[in-house]
Parts: sequence; C-alpha cells; structure tokens
Amino acid sequence: MELLPLWLCLGFHFLTVEWSNRSGKVTAASQGGCKLVNGVADCRGQNLASVPSSLPTYFQTLILDANPLKTLWNHSLQHYPLLESLSLHSCHLERIGRDAFQEQAHLHSLALPDNSLSESYKETAAAFHSLKGLRRLDLSGNSLSEDMVALMLQNLSSLESVSLARNTIMRLDDSAFEGLGHLRELDLQRNYIFEIEGGAFDGLTELRHLNLAYNNLPCIVDFSLTRLQFLNVSYNVLEWFLASGEEAAFELETLDLSHNQLLFFPLLPQSSKLHTLLLRDNNMGFYKDLYNTSSPQEMAAQFLLVDGNVTNITTVNLWEEFASSDLADLRFLDMSQNQFQYLPDGFLKKMPSLSHLNLNQNCLMTLHIQEHEPPGALTELDLSQNQLSELHLAPGLPSCLRSLRSFNLSSNQLLGVPTGLFADAGNITTVDLSHNQISLCPQPAGLDLMGPPSCVDFRNVASLRSLFLEGCGLRALQACSFQGTALTHLDLSGNWGVLNGSIAPLEKIAPTLQVLSLRNVGLSSSFMELDFSGFKNLKNLDLSGNSLTSFPRFRGSLALQTLDLRRNSLTALPQRAVSGQLMRSLRTISLSQNPYDCCWVEGWGALQHLHTIADLAMVTCNLSSKVIRLVDLPRSMPQDCKWERVDMGLLYLVLILPSCLTLLVACTVIFLTFKKPLLQVIKSRCHWSSIY
Repeated sequence: MELLPLWLCLGFHFLTVEWSNRSGKVTAASQGGCKLVNGVADCRGQNLASVPSSLPTYFQTLILDANPLKTLWNHSLQHYPLLESLSLHSCHLERIGRDAFQEQAHLHSLALPDNSLSESYKETAAAFHSLKGLRRLDLSGNSLSEDMVALMLQNLSSLESVSLARNTIMRLDDSAFEGLGHLRELDLQRNYIFEIEGGAFDGLTELRHLNLAYNNLPCIVDFSLTRLQFLNVSYNVLEWFLASGEEAAFELETLDLSHNQLLFFPLLPQSSKLHTLLLRDNNMGFYKDLYNTSSPQEMAAQFLLVDGNVTNITTVNLWEEFASSDLADLRFLDMSQNQFQYLPDGFLKKMPSLSHLNLNQNCLMTLHIQEHEPPGALTELDLSQNQLSELHLAPGLPSCLRSLRSFNLSSNQLLGVPTGLFADAGNITTVDLSHNQISLCPQPAGLDLMGPPSCVDFRNVASLRSLFLEGCGLRALQACSFQGTALTHLDLSGNWGVLNGSIAPLEKIAPTLQVLSLRNVGLSSSFMELDFSGFKNLKNLDLSGNSLTSFPRFRGSLALQTLDLRRNSLTALPQRAVSGQLMRSLRTISLSQNPYDCCWVEGWGALQHLHTIADLAMVTCNLSSKVIRLVDLPRSMPQDCKWERVDMGLLYLVLILPSCLTLLVACTVIFLTFKKPLLQVIKSRCHWSSIY
C-alpha cells in the first residue's frame, strides 16, 4: 500500500508525456497545413517557402506541389530518410543542392515538372547522381536543352520511366540516353526535335513506349526499334515513314502517325504485332491507277541514307507500299481526313482481324464490296463525308456485313444501296444515311421511278436500334417502313413532309423509341394536337423548326427528360404543359424563338422555379407590338393585358346597352308629346268613329 501513491504518480506522468507527444505531432501537421493519410503527406498549395521539417519521419510519399520553394537545400529532406516518392510540381525551383538527395536511398519516384531547373542544371545533375535506385523521373516543362538532359541523366542507370515533355530539345544524338539500359517509357512530346541521329535509341534495349508527338520531325526512315510496342509521332511534319527492310520480328502494337504530311501509306515492318494504326489527317492516297507504267522501275523510288561515312540506298515501291507490310493482326485502322480516291484490290484482305475502319473525309467515289472485303471481323465502318455515288456488291456474296454493328454512310452522294445490303446484317445496330438522296421501302403508291437505284429497305432488321436519316429528301413515310425493327433512336430531321403532318407512321415503333428527332419536318397542329401518349419510353424529343401552334399532348406515364420546341408558332403555354406529371420527368425544355403573347404566360412561373428552361434568357413575348424578354416581364399583369383579358361579348353589351336605353327613352317622350294630334290625324284619315 505504501507504493500505491508512487505508482499513481508515475502513471499520471506517463499519460501526460504521451498526451503531449501526440498533441505535438498533430500541431506540427496542422501548422504546415499538410494532410497526413496512410503514409502520404500532402502539402500542396500551402504557400510554403521551404520543406516542412516537423512532419513525422515515417512518411513514404511527400507532395509539395504549387509551393514557392525556389531552392531545395542540402538539408531540406534529411528528416525523411524513408521517402519513396517526392513530387515538386510547379514549385518555382531554380536550384537543387548537390547533397539534397544524399540521404534518400529509398527514393524511386521524383516528379519535378514545370520548374526552372535549366538555371542551375549542373548542380541539379550532381544532385541526381546520388539517386541510385530512382525508377521514375519527370523533368517536363523545365526549358531543358539536349545537352542539359544528357548531363542530368548520366549515371541514372536504374531509370525505367522518363518524361522530358515540354522542353527545348532540338536534336538527339547517340549519347543522349547512354547508359539507360532499363528504360521502358520515354516521353519527348512538345519539344522542337527536328533530327534524330542513327543509334540515338540503340542502347535502350528495354524501351517499350516512346512518345514523340508535337515535334518537327520531317521523316522516319529505317525504323528499327524492334522491341518497341507503342510509338506516337503524331503532330509532326512527317512526309515518309519507312521501316527497316530487314525481316526482323517487330513487337510494335500501336503506331500513331496522325496529323502529319504523309504522302504515301507508311512502309510498315514485314513482321509485326501491329493492332492499332492511326493515319488521320495526312495527305495520303493510292496512286497506281493514275500511272500507266509498264516497267517496275518506273514505280519505285530510291532513298539515299547518309549516316556519318556510311551511305545506304533503299528502294521502295511507292504504288504498292502496303503489299509487304504485316497487317494480319491489325484491328483498328483510322485513315480519315486524307485524299484516298479508291482502295486497291486486296487491300482489306490483308487485314482479316480488322474490326474498326474509319475512312471518313476522303475522296472515295465508288466502293466495291468483294469477297472478304470487308473482313468478317469488321464491326464498325465509317465512310462518311466522301463522294460516294454508288456501292457495288459482288453477286452471290451473302452475309458480307454479318459482323457489322455500326455503318456510317452520311454526307455522300448516294441515291440508293445494293438490294439486300442490310438483309443479312444480323448484328447491325447503328446506320447513318443522313444527307444522301435516298428513298425508303415501301415507296408511296403511284410513285413512278425510272429504273435503279432502288429504295433502301430496313424492314425486319431486328437488330437495328439507331437510324439516322437527316436531310435525305424522304417522301411521305409509310406505316410499315420500320416494321420488324425495335428502334430506340430515330432521326428524320430535315425531311419536309416526311410524316405528312401526322405522327401516325411512327405508331408501330412508338413503344421502343427513346430518342426521336423531328426537327424541321413540317409538323403542324392547326387541325389536331400531336399526341405522344403512346411513346411510353421516349426520353428525348426534338420538335424544333416546325409550325406547331399548340403544345404537344402527353398522357399516361412519362419518361420524357428533354423536349425541344424552339422555332415553332406557339403563342401560349397551356397549364397541362407544366403539370406535375410532366415536371417530374422533364429535366430540360427549350422554348425560345416562338411568338408568345405576353398576356398568356401564366404557366411560365412553374418552369422558372424548376430551372427547367434551358434557353430562358432568349425567350421573348409580344406585348402591344413590342418584343419583351420573358425575364424582364413584370410579375403583375401588364396594364395592356387587362383589356385583352375582358370578355369582348360582355364588353360590347355594356357599351351598347346605354345607347339603346337612351334611344328608347327619347322615342317614348316623342310619342307621348305628339300623342293626341297624331291620333286625331289618323282617325280623320281613316274615318274612324269617335266616342265624343
């Protein structure tokens, strides 16, 4: 018992010390403004002038982005020997002390983008030499030249990923990446590189991902990075891409040559695993049909390659540049925005695995669909914005589109498609034939067509879900034009009179439709209101650009979320338009460019409070020959509306009644005044007997 007070005092002392230690840690974290979670100290954007020294030493990740540090001193990180990742993004760094990383034996990721490390690059390079285990380094946006980069990367043989984007590198020689044998990813985009010397990447035996986008490379000749899997050379000024003529097996899977100035289809490796080829926005075309050459020598070009004292001559067949390329594994090919006028025979046969082909915005005039063209694996084909006037389907070629799901033929010059083109397309879900002058089967009775082309038949295409027919010059739609389909998206915009003033032709597909565009088709509600009560699943309805004078009718359960009624002839908004049922589902309604009467806009209040009108600022109404914005209209009824709201029949009665009464009184007075003489005259003339 005598020791009990002693034990109580010691216990109280230890509790006090523990509490003070914990509170000290929390205070240190809060003073620096850092968030400490699961081994990560996030101190970004705290206006720190130096690295905080009071944080716990056990943190493995330190984020100091957006702090004006300017200098990373030798002692700045000595309190955190367990750091594995350090981020100093946009810290105005101009200098890094030579011994700043001396104690950072565990650091494997260092991010220094958007600083000014070019100011003291030699000292920074000396600081990097102690990072023997560094695997990831980001030096993007530091105004570094190629010489600065070469010095900074010396002796960093452990690096696996380096970003040098957004610097001032202009050329690469064989010493730029010397000693980086473990490098797998290299980002050089957005520099000023116009020349890459032979052998610049020879030492990078593990390189798999190379990004050279947004530079000034004029050509890539004798490409020989056999182990590279991803190469991005988009947004350069390439006119040629020629792979090495050797029969070495390339591991290249993705090649992006888009947005360049290529004149010919690239000469690809003879053996590769290429599955994605992007050639968008170049000047390419196939030219064999433009030359009547009988000698093979006239179809070849020779390239003189000078590498130091070594000169090599490469001969290339320009007109059949795809013939020797290995395209067997190609799945995605984008050749859009070029100058292709035709596809050579056998071109698509070399791509049996092709699933996505984009040829939009070219100069194609005709397309011959032959055996295995398109390939059986093709699911998406885009031929929009060409000059196609006809499609040719080889006779006896069934199921040529059996795997196709999306077919875009919009903005061409088609007058029809081959009979039965969609008959065997059992998986097709989306067809776009907008802006082609076509007709649909069955055609209106009495229509006399002189021979081909025939109508386009979508009947009984059970898989079809989305159909776009904008601006096709369609005649009045027949009720059975879409029978056997379960369309969810239908666009008939720009076909004036296609519905003949009624939505009855759409009744058979009404239960499945979710998106319906009837913009500028000549709809009018002069004789009867448009009733969309049968469109139970409709979510998006576009009725803009018509001549509607009354609000469409919606009854029953509603799924409608978006309604566009712009550019019609609406003068008022009936109360049912703002009914609770419609408002519960409707999210956006567009109502501008209608001649509303300011005196009949009681229903607007409910819509305004629900923030449902997308174009409320542009909605106007007419008041006494003046146009007023709805948002500027006073809440109380304008004085000019009071007379317009009065019952005109009652008003006329009130105005006429006093006049009639006045006239009646006057007539009575006159009659009584001249009563006796008048009666005597009448009696004398009529010889009536008198009682007196």
